[in-house]
Amino acid sequence: MKEKLKAIVEEALEKIKDSQELDKLNEIRVAFLGKKGELTEILKSMKDVEPQERPVIGQLVNEARSILEDNLDEKKKYFAQKLRREQILKETIDVTLPAKKPMIGHRHPNSIALEEVERIFVGMGYEVVEGPEVEYDYYNFEALNIPANHPARDEQDTFYVTGDILLRTQTSPVQVREMEKGRLPIRIIAPGRVFRSDAVDATHSPSFHQIEGLVIDRNITFADLKGTLAEFAKQLFGENTRVKFRPHHFPFTEPSAEVDVTCFKCQGEGCRFCKGSGWIEILGCGMVHPRVLKMSGIDPKQYSGFAFGVGLERIALLKYEIDDMRLLYENDVRFLKQF
Repeated sequence: MKEKLKAIVEEALEKIKDSQELDKLNEIRVAFLGKKGELTEILKSMKDVEPQERPVIGQLVNEARSILEDNLDEKKKYFAQKLRREQILKETIDVTLPAKKPMIGHRHPNSIALEEVERIFVGMGYEVVEGPEVEYDYYNFEALNIPANHPARDEQDTFYVTGDILLRTQTSPVQVREMEKGRLPIRIIAPGRVFRSDAVDATHSPSFHQIEGLVIDRNITFADLKGTLAEFAKQLFGENTRVKFRPHHFPFTEPSAEVDVTCFKCQGEGCRFCKGSGWIEILGCGMVHPRVLKMSGIDPKQYSGFAFGVGLERIALLKYEIDDMRLLYENDVRFLKQF
């Protein structure tokens, strides 16, 4: 038994010495020290050893196991150190090489246009406010003079969450919430995302952005509205820009108008961009309907005001001459790099 143990240890040590990789070392450990390993088999055969010899043989087996485990651990440390040295050599950094230029993001055309619009109106003394995108039917429709049976509801295909809760179709609810606070006068713009059940094409999307403005004070007239929008157009599209107001109808304003600006490509002479008319439509506006003021707790005999709304994507498409709205949402870096 002693000679057999000695032969097993010598064989194992030789194999450990000759092993060249960690997987092979694990195979040696299993072959000699595993559940079915050679040393384990000797322990199982202890029942055949004379009783007086068992303590001696048991001690020899334990000593052999200890020798093999020490040598296996030592060889394993050697492999770990060798692997570490190889990794260090592979990962050596040559500080004299040119650095890799990091990819830098680009501002989105919508963000650029929004910042410019905010800068213009903040410069006029307006405050930028926000409101919830998930809104009550009351704020989105009823408080804006659009009752349940009003035909304007058919024009705005609405995403309803419940019978009384919806995804807002416009940012006008923010104006109602500001008026209900009762802090007069009011001079705000309300940019934000809105939702309508539109098919996706070059000029429509189920999710887009609007910027709405509201002014409430004593003695506000349509002339104030015209002057404000004329100044806005000049700062946005150029000093020579002129505006034209066309009569229109909105339930929450009376009188109402749509606003055109002179084409900034041809300066009003007519071109492909403005379809030969010399004018480009940019927004809708009007004087706040007395009923809307009254529903929000403001006395229409004491106060008046005007409101306007413009599509943010509309501004971006016009200002940067983008011919397809879908390009704004495809996150194509080649497109965004141009801005």
